Amino acid sequence: EASTATSLHGLLRDVLSDRPVEQYQHGSGKVGTPAALIDDLVTALSRAIDELTRPIDTIKHQAKTVTVGISRSDEGVIDRALVQAVFAAGAGRDVLSYRTLKVLADLDPAVAAVVGYTRYRIDGETISIIDRGGISRELPSRVERNAQLVGTKRRVASEREVLVGTGRSDGRTVVFVPEVKSGETTGLTLLHLTFHDRLPVDVMRGVLQGYDRRYDRLVDWVTETEGSFDDSLLGELPVAELLIGPISDTADHWRR
Repeated sequence: EASTATSLHGLLRDVLSDRPVEQYQHGSGKVGTPAALIDDLVTALSRAIDELTRPIDTIKHQAKTVTVGISRSDEGVIDRALVQAVFAAGAGRDVLSYRTLKVLADLDPAVAAVVGYTRYRIDGETISIIDRGGISRELPSRVERNAQLVGTKRRVASEREVLVGTGRSDGRTVVFVPEVKSGETTGLTLLHLTFHDRLPVDVMRGVLQGYDRRYDRLVDWVTETEGSFDDSLLGELPVAELLIGPISDTADHWRR
């Protein structure tokens, strides 16, 4: 049937895109997770095969195995402390893309503690504070004086990517988390946090691989001039520097 073909075509397009879960959420209006995408794809494939009068028992069994594995992976993201901190601040699952949740989960091992939060509402070119918690209640905010969406918050709203940074005036470490609905950024959750001083090499590598391609970019920068990359230094450098410092400056530690 035409409706089955259309549905299947759309889901296959989502799966083959650069960001399949986000594309699926935008197109379907549902909360995007790998499990939900696979469930809908399996359903569409099963319906199409059934309409073509082909046996589907084997395909259903294989699809169920894949779906169970992905569901478990999804749980491994949602239960991370940093992800839970964003939920606790008030951000709904429906405005947090799977990509955002995955980046937060990958950053989680680097975080020693979340000490406060600020949630913002974004309406076009304006921004306002919805709620505060922890040390954020004691800190002045530019948004209270000027509601224009500018600076780093504007960048995060535009790019819709998680960003780790430091406050320009107080030097506090923060994570900006975009809240997106129907392809538009409707809010931001800003977490105040502290990082561990240093991490074991393999843990630090995983954190850098999961956030902003920091590991790949660092390796590329170092090997451009040094020819090789010594992973052992990842366990000797401060976590904050590895996550926030300019790649070019961080790469200087590998100079012979």
